[in-house]
Amino acid sequence: MRALHIITGLGVGGAEQQLRLLLRHLPATCDVVTLTNPGPVADGLRADGVRVIHLGMSGNRDLGAVPRLVKVIRGGGYDLVHTHLFRACLYGRVAARLAGTRAVVATEHSLGDSQMEGRPLTAGVRALYLTGERLGRATVAVSPSVAERLNRWGVPRQRIHVVPNGIDGERFRFDPRARIAARRQLGLPDEAFVVGGVGRLAVGKRFDVLLHAVAELPGDVRVLLVGGGPDEDRLRATADRLGVADRVVFAGERPQLSTDAAEGTAAEGTDLPALLAAMDVLASPSPEEAFGLAVVEGLAAGLPVLYVRCPAVEDLPPDAATGAERVTGDPDSFARALLRVRAAGPRPRLASEAAHRYSITRSAAQLMHVYEAAASGSTPRVSS
Repeated sequence: MRALHIITGLGVGGAEQQLRLLLRHLPATCDVVTLTNPGPVADGLRADGVRVIHLGMSGNRDLGAVPRLVKVIRGGGYDLVHTHLFRACLYGRVAARLAGTRAVVATEHSLGDSQMEGRPLTAGVRALYLTGERLGRATVAVSPSVAERLNRWGVPRQRIHVVPNGIDGERFRFDPRARIAARRQLGLPDEAFVVGGVGRLAVGKRFDVLLHAVAELPGDVRVLLVGGGPDEDRLRATADRLGVADRVVFAGERPQLSTDAAEGTAAEGTDLPALLAAMDVLASPSPEEAFGLAVVEGLAAGLPVLYVRCPAVEDLPPDAATGAERVTGDPDSFARALLRVRAAGPRPRLASEAAHRYSITRSAAQLMHVYEAAASGSTPRVSS
């Protein structure tokens, strides 16, 4: 099967990195179109041997993107088009229809209760989404929680198929050498108790909660934030105001995978698995998540995890996510929970069962069932 993936951008984000990992395991020949921002993930895809086409879209109202996309789709001889993220789903579905491609699948990566990709879920956004959704054949939800939201919105249940995000668990296996290297690179003392946060630095992720919590804790407790985004300046100012700026490390955006085409790790201490190894606990204060990939990655790294909302954990049996604890979202609750984790002392850094449940190979196999059914015009049947 020959498939074209259309995505809004290829910066370092969860959906973007998930696409790259998926293409490493998907038994199909795939090209990728990025509407905007051919960033680090585009470089990584090219290193993997994937053809990446930058459409050069100038903004949400660049209607000239449609005929350019139609030309790409017609010229590629694709059996199926798969779209990712709101703008790409809207423009990609329209272009696929105009190009004569009926087998169109979309993945909904970021639908929360009140926002999608950081934008409020207004009546207009919902109407536009549903109009575009009807142009495709199947919509993939990354969790049962997202599937339920889609159905409540008005997407027919038979068109919704749950294919969870996946991880390469072996990459997150704890490596004590990576822990030492990452801490040295970041200036974190060996004896420090490091609280990690991973994700886009946006207001909705509420990483300021961790800063307020750590301000209540002893001085050897540090915060390591991995990610970039528009809220970074405000978070730095908050840390300074709370008097904890010297206890907070902003590591910036870090790849899950090396940009080297060969298998292996990136330079010591630079990739996400190495930074997870440097942590003692992962905290996720976000009250809205479509899946909660960072939590699953933390569990794969053998970390205790504190979270406010994580469908990836909540959709599993309780004994499958040992090491994960749900807390309320206020700083005091996080401070108390962090003290409990610290008092319990180090534990073996073994992957939780949840990490095995979300294998990328399993997710790729499930997605192929959706592809095959969509290409044949039948209703896909995927076990979640």
